[in-house]
Amino acid sequence: MSGYFLPYQVDWLADKSRRKIWEKSRRIGATYVQSYEDVRDCVKNAGLPVWFSSADESAAKEYIMYCQQWAKIYKAAGKILSIGEEVLDERRAIRALVIRFANGSRIHGLSSNPTAFRSKGGKVVLDEFDWHTDQQAMYAAAKPCVTWGFDLRILSTYQSAGGLYAQFIRDAKQALADGRQPTFSLHTTTIFDAVDQGLVDRIMGRPTTEAERKAWLEEERAACVDENIWQQEYCCVPVSEADAFLTWDLIRPCEDPEAGKSEFAGSGPFFVGMDIGRRRDLTVIWVVEQVGDVFWTRQVDRLRKATFAAQDEALDQVMKRYNPLRLCMDQTGLGEKPVEDAKERYGEHRVEGVLFTGPVKQELAFGLRRRFEDRQVRLPVDQKIRRAHHAVKKTVTAAGNIRFDAERTAKGHADEFWAHALALHAADSPAGPVQYRSLGRRRMAIKGAW
Repeated sequence: MSGYFLPYQVDWLADKSRRKIWEKSRRIGATYVQSYEDVRDCVKNAGLPVWFSSADESAAKEYIMYCQQWAKIYKAAGKILSIGEEVLDERRAIRALVIRFANGSRIHGLSSNPTAFRSKGGKVVLDEFDWHTDQQAMYAAAKPCVTWGFDLRILSTYQSAGGLYAQFIRDAKQALADGRQPTFSLHTTTIFDAVDQGLVDRIMGRPTTEAERKAWLEEERAACVDENIWQQEYCCVPVSEADAFLTWDLIRPCEDPEAGKSEFAGSGPFFVGMDIGRRRDLTVIWVVEQVGDVFWTRQVDRLRKATFAAQDEALDQVMKRYNPLRLCMDQTGLGEKPVEDAKERYGEHRVEGVLFTGPVKQELAFGLRRRFEDRQVRLPVDQKIRRAHHAVKKTVTAAGNIRFDAERTAKGHADEFWAHALALHAADSPAGPVQYRSLGRRRMAIKGAW
């Protein structure tokens, strides 16, 4: 396959080490070539089970699609008996997308739930490992699966400098520097490495000039806007957590596979937050359900460049579906009319418009973080939501004022963070905001007079 895959992909395939780890840029075809290796191994080794897990369900589906494509190439030896979702553990509600081959081998596409690896044996592939909710628990569950001579593969971009994945990479590099054999056979591919080895040629479908490749890199870098995103996700340079208002260590433990799925909604109470955008930013509608002292995310709607009529329709559907006790909406700028319309449709007692002044943003942000610190929120396992929550930074101005902001990118402006904060604010004040004004020094009432 050397004429089909790019050199860095060929190097990965040619490495027969039992334990391999790939420090990589985004979208360079790493999962694609890993799927080929797994199908090849299944065809050559009758009865081999492969257990693949990525950070979210959509990535697992994409991987299975790749595997299905490669299986067709192998014809009879790799004949597929079945492809579909199977229940692996009914008691724990663990399901997987499974490809079964005629020779008894099978490939399983799992969720990021560590429990799915318990009591399993076979080859293990941990894709986007640094983005798993609990890396320690995932590795602890997956590592015993390979005890009987099976292979272990870890592939990921960076999420931070403080996770287990980053530790594995540091340990491997230190071992190589010391002249020792590392635990993992290390592969590193930055976006520059991939471009040098033909990535842009493959994308363009033709040989490209040096100027074209340089222009492509510049365009990709500009699209990131935030230099931290470029460094972490394309240049294999993990960035410090120091400036993040919500660290990954706060976000990860609050993720749950059942969050964000409306079918798990109970009888409430429900609360809704809505961050309003129009041209540059997203409009995000965030629904939480209070279950005991925990606020579960039940639905997240993202609307990009949607008309106000479309935004009203989406909000109407949410209000009808959940009948929330309270709705808090961003009233800043474009939000004035949507808030007025919502009060008319749903009643002023249920709708609060929130003006994003400095003090108000501070109250919303700290209220959200307090819930994370107390583990009283549950988030979907979703990279866009993770990044939006992690993107907000707290800074202090020369005048001593606290500011909360995030880089504006093509993917939004931490809109999910503020919609989530508004939903929790709605839950903190379900009876409505208290309006008051100072009456001066209080005096005792005597005979009806102050």
